[in-house]
Parts: sequence; structure tokens; C-alpha cells
Amino acid sequence: MWRTVGEKVGHYRTYPRLVGETGGKDFVVAHESADSDALRTALIRGAFEYQGQKCSAASRAYIPQSMWKHLKNEMAEEVEAIPQGDVADFRNFMGAVIDGNAYAKHMSAIEYARKSETATVVAGGKGDDKVGWFVRPTVIETTDPDFKLLKEELFGPILTIYPYADGKFEDTLDLVDRTSPYGLTGAIFARDRQAIRKASETLVNAAGNFYINDKPTGAVVGLQPFGGARASGTNDKAGSILNLIRWTSPRVIKETYVPPTDHRYPFMDAE
Repeated sequence: MWRTVGEKVGHYRTYPRLVGETGGKDFVVAHESADSDALRTALIRGAFEYQGQKCSAASRAYIPQSMWKHLKNEMAEEVEAIPQGDVADFRNFMGAVIDGNAYAKHMSAIEYARKSETATVVAGGKGDDKVGWFVRPTVIETTDPDFKLLKEELFGPILTIYPYADGKFEDTLDLVDRTSPYGLTGAIFARDRQAIRKASETLVNAAGNFYINDKPTGAVVGLQPFGGARASGTNDKAGSILNLIRWTSPRVIKETYVPPTDHRYPFMDAE
């Protein structure tokens, strides 16, 4: 939630400061050199741990078409096999979403994809609200780079994948940057160091926390500073001194123990 902080000082009022973290539409971009097994694992963990109810959860992915062609079926099988149920049973990877409103929102998004001419439900797509609100982990594929579910935060177990044309990596980075107003977390998967460098530079404003060959979740406050900009907040970086600085008004003090008593400088003396 946005909070406005300001104070009155004498006849003046300080400028309000907006603080907080307000969500994300976090991405994973795969280069053609990516390790597909590592990518698949990161997508599943990043999108479906905690039922996707994390502001940093992976919710959109961009994968080369040729790589997705080989990865699609294997990923669908793994997602369909994810155990879901009571979180007190540690054999379950997922539990229920938070409430009925969340459940309705997620099922509505899935139905939207199901009816779309440019999207396909690859895995999941089902829900059960008889006891609790259980939404199956869902993978959606779209051929539309401007597809609605690539832009809007859902805060649930729904991952939308856009298979981009082979050889269009740099164009896809620009697409990732402009697609969502958020700027919280994101990840690049590549073994090509030049591709990693290019992604890091192009997406410098798209993710306050940027991951290389890892899922875009899991920052531990106090160990890894966390925060994003754009519609995600003011990039305060909770968990570090950078966050504390926002709550201070720096003051500089100089004390001179031997003050000068003559305004003239030594260099002014006659030669």
C-alpha cells in the first residue's frame, strides 16, 4: 500500500514521500543458450511456490520458440503432477489461495485465456472451492505479446508464457521492458555471458531485484535487500541501510578548532 509521509517544519511543509511496495508482474527471460532443465525448475518453483501468492512470483516468461517446443510437454507433465493440499502435510508442494475473492479472480483469468483465440491452457486450469480455495497450478501459452495476462498482476498460481521467435532475443528484451508497468523482480537464463550482460543492461529499470540463472523469488530481508520501482514502489531496498536512509534527513556539521583571524591567504603575500 502507498503511504504518504511528510511533516510540517515552521512555516514550511516537507515534500511528501511515497513509500511501500505495491506489487509486480515478474518475468523470466530465456536465451537460446539457457539450460532448459534449470529453466523449467525455476519456472515451476518461481511461479507456484506459495500458490504464486508472492509479489516476486514469476508470472510471465519469454522463451525461444524452438526451446519451448521441446520444453512444453515435459513442463506440462511436471505441473500436472504437483501435489496440492493441506500445507501441514509437507508432501504437498502447494496449498489453497487466500480467500474466495482471490479464487474467483484466478478462475476468471483462466477462463479468459481459455476463451481467447491467442492463448492456450497448457497445464492446470482447474479449481475446487468446496473445502478451501484450491486453484491448480496453471501454465498458459500465448501468441500475443500484448496478451492481458502478460501485463496484469494476478497474485496466484498462473504463469503465462510467450514463445518468442528464435533469434529475436534483443527485441524480446525491449518487449519485456515495456510490457508491464511494474519493476519488482525478474530473471535471465543464459550460459552466454554476453546475453546476460545485454539483458542486465536493457532491463535495468524493469527489475529492482534481478536474478541470473535463478528464479526471481526468495530474497530474505536482512540478507538480500529487496524492492522495486515503477509501479512496484520507490525501490527502498528493505533489508539494507539504503532503506533506512529514506527515513532520515541528513545533516552536515563542521566545527573549526582554530578559526582564522585574517581574511588574507598566504599566497597573497609579496614574493
